[in-house]
Order: sequence, then structure tokens, then C-alpha cells
Amino acid sequence: MTTQEIIDKILAKNPEISQEQILEKIQAEKSRTGGLFGDETILRLIAARYGVEVQQNTIHNDGILSTSRLFAGLNDVTVAGRLIAVFPARTFEGEKPGKFATLMVADYEGILRVVLWNDKADLVEKGELKVGQAVRLLHGYTRQDRYGKVELHLGGKSQIEVEPQEKASEYPAIDNFATKIGSLNKTSGNVHLSGTVKTVLGLTKFTRSDQSDGTVMRFTLADDSGEVTVVAWNEKAQELEKNLKTNACLQLGNAKVKETQNGAIEAHVDFTSFINIHVAAPQLTKISSLTENQIANVEGVVSTVPESKEVTTSKGETVKLTVFELKDESGAVRVSAWRQHAEALNGLKVGDKLFLENAYVKKGFGDKMELSTRSATAISITPP
Repeated sequence: MTTQEIIDKILAKNPEISQEQILEKIQAEKSRTGGLFGDETILRLIAARYGVEVQQNTIHNDGILSTSRLFAGLNDVTVAGRLIAVFPARTFEGEKPGKFATLMVADYEGILRVVLWNDKADLVEKGELKVGQAVRLLHGYTRQDRYGKVELHLGGKSQIEVEPQEKASEYPAIDNFATKIGSLNKTSGNVHLSGTVKTVLGLTKFTRSDQSDGTVMRFTLADDSGEVTVVAWNEKAQELEKNLKTNACLQLGNAKVKETQNGAIEAHVDFTSFINIHVAAPQLTKISSLTENQIANVEGVVSTVPESKEVTTSKGETVKLTVFELKDESGAVRVSAWRQHAEALNGLKVGDKLFLENAYVKKGFGDKMELSTRSATAISITPP
């Protein structure tokens, strides 16, 4: 039933009022509720006050999510798309305690927030719903969230079908909906961003006004249009501390754009936001191309028997050292693995394939280049 059809039903049963009065009541109700509800939802409430029963809307979808057709108040809705975010289930207290979980589903027309209630939230806890899956969500109903956006709710009578994996290719990734960083301003609101991490600042803890503890983390995200500081709060900060690295490709969903006191623009993410991290493959340097004072990623095969020993440093510290030669198709280089790296290479054999990330290049005997591990070096071994 359209908005005008609802108005016509109110007028037919209440001839003493005019359409202008109804429209004024809609505007007054929108002002009273802070604009959180749309005209159609408010009009249904007004109709009920005037004793008008409004037929529930029913819309069936053939499997293609059409955000242009969705509005608050629909029942028995079926939509489909790709899961681009799955949030952990949460519990709530009250007269009827329960739990809920939220998803984000995308098709080529937009992104829809989906709320799963009680037994439907169990699917998230069991790990049956995963990012990237194609899904059909059947027999749901729509509501407005507090920002006036439409979201889909799935309750006891609803169903969730995970479709064949090849079906997922029919739906877009979040990159399709990303806002260019260079276009962000204080009125941008909630946005989706995609870019590369340029700098990462550490996690900071703070005390809130209620004396509870909080955490915050900042990093810089860049795309081909500009850079923005991203501020991650609490759960998201702790999640990112474990996984975020410089040069990682990042997708942010439902980030909130805010203006700082000095006029700068920031993007804030919290538990309502979703984040996908794709760590870029490190760039390899051929052994023959190594240069002095370089920090390099090198891959090769161990070509000499490793020699392990203890040495005394210039500071009088006794540490472990393992020395061997690494070879690729372009040449060979001497490797010195120190301290914990020497321990990690215990059992290393000729023929093992070795990957060194963030190793330091220096000149050694006869001005030949050598590789030396440092605290930031990572090592992985693949047996022959």
C-alpha cells in the first residue's frame, strides 16, 4: 500500500480532517522523533490513531536484492546477495532475554544490514555463515534503524539458504561501493572505504568518564585520491592490533566520518563497522640485486651446511648465531641468523627452501653482500 493510499483511507474514515492536516502531523511527528523514522512508518502510526487498519505490505523477491524497492514496514520479504560482513552474536537482557547477530549483504544495487534474532543468530555462532557466501534470506521483515535506513530482520519464521559457491560471483565485493577518500567531508556520514595502510600507530588505552577502560588505535589509509586517518575503537582496535600491517589492503564498511576540532577529517570504526584485511604479498629481491643497507625480502635454497655457535658481542653479551649460504637462480649470499632466529633455524638442512622477510643487507668479507637477521625479520622454511 502506497503512502497516498494510506492517506486516502484515513480521509475516507475521518472526513473532518484534511490531507494538509495529515501532512502537518507527519512533519510534527518527524520533528518529535528527531527524524529517525520515515514518512511511511509514521503514517502507519497516525492511521492507527484514527482507527484505520493498514494492510501489511508483502513483497517477494526472485533472488535479486533491490534496495530501491525496500522500505520500512514490509513483511514476508525475500532477498539475496553476497555476505560481505558477519558480526559476532550478542546477548541482551530484559523480560525476554535473547541474542542477535548482524550481517551485511550486497548486490549490484546496494548494501543491506540484516539482523538475525535468537535461533537465527545460532548460525553465526556455529560458523555456518561466512563472508563471501551467496545467501537467500526468506520471510523477513523490514524496519528503520535509528539513522532512518532500512534494514532486514529475520525471526522465528524466517529462513536462510546458503547457495552454491559459484553463485557468489554474481554479486559484488564491497569495493564497488567504496567512497573515494579524497571526497570525504564532514557531511559524508557513514561510508565504505577501500585502500592501502600507510602508517600504523600503536594501541592506546584510556579511562572513560565512568572509570571503565577503553582502547583506541590510529592508522592512515590511502587510495588513489588521498589519505585519511582511521580511528578504531575498543574491540576493533584490539582486532586490528593483531592483524594490521603497513601495505595491507583494507576494506572498511560502515565507517563514520567525523571532523576534528582543527578541521581535519577522520574515519571512525567500532563494533558496528566491518573490516576485511588483505596483506599484500611481499616484494622479493633477487640475491644478485642486493645493495648495502637495504631491508630486503629474499627467497632461496640453503646451499651449505648451517653452522651454529655462540659468540660474544661487543657489549659482552653471549648470543647464538647460525651461518649458512642461501642461493637463488641469480646468485648466492651468506646469511647470519642471530638470537631467536638462530634458535628457530635449529635443524635447518641443505636443500630447505627459505624465505627471509625484513632482513638487513650489509657488506661482508671481500665487500660481498651478506644478509643479517634483525628483530623485525620473519623466517619461514619449506622442506625439500
